Amino acid sequence: SSRPVVLFLDDLQWADIASITVIRQILESSRSSRFLLVGSCRNDEMSDDHPIWNLISSVQKFDVNATIINMSQLDKYLVNEMLSDALCLFPRDTRPLADILYHKTKGNPLFFSRLMVSLSRDVLLRFNLSRRRWEWDEEKIQSMKIPDDVADFLTNSIGRLPPDVQAALSTLSCFGASTHMTVIQVLEAGLDLRLKDSLEVSVTEGLLEK
Repeated sequence: SSRPVVLFLDDLQWADIASITVIRQILESSRSSRFLLVGSCRNDEMSDDHPIWNLISSVQKFDVNATIINMSQLDKYLVNEMLSDALCLFPRDTRPLADILYHKTKGNPLFFSRLMVSLSRDVLLRFNLSRRRWEWDEEKIQSMKIPDDVADFLTNSIGRLPPDVQAALSTLSCFGASTHMTVIQVLEAGLDLRLKDSLEVSVTEGLLEK
């Protein structure tokens, strides 16, 4: 076929040897320039002998081009650029808030996005209908006491949810990073729980994606 194909695989740090073997076979048999494999992993959770490193070195022997892109933390410029784009304001207007958020999150993308959700929920970041623009309270945001670690911040965010929502998240976590709706329906029937309604709250809070 003349149509290009892109395959994206996330969280490769959890891939086992069998999965890596399948990926290798796909790459070695698909040397067409119209096939692109994009994989992401957390290299800080991978040992030096992780099979993914062997995969990269082995496919290069079959003339498969492999490029490694190391994703670093966001700098102040990128944080302000993202903030400016999200709030539809000029970068010069969002720079003071961006400096505060960068200082608190150290440029961690996940930490930054979760903090934005938290500010909106706590009405420290709000949309002014009369002025038709976003506004915020710099002093209160600056004085916010938040954990230095994003994991602790997420734990605290989950801890603020209603007990039924926390229970639903705990149940869903047993099934990995993603779950089909059919599984949720089976669980609701078997456990006599309204998981779907509770999980919708988690989606609204930005903790889950549908």
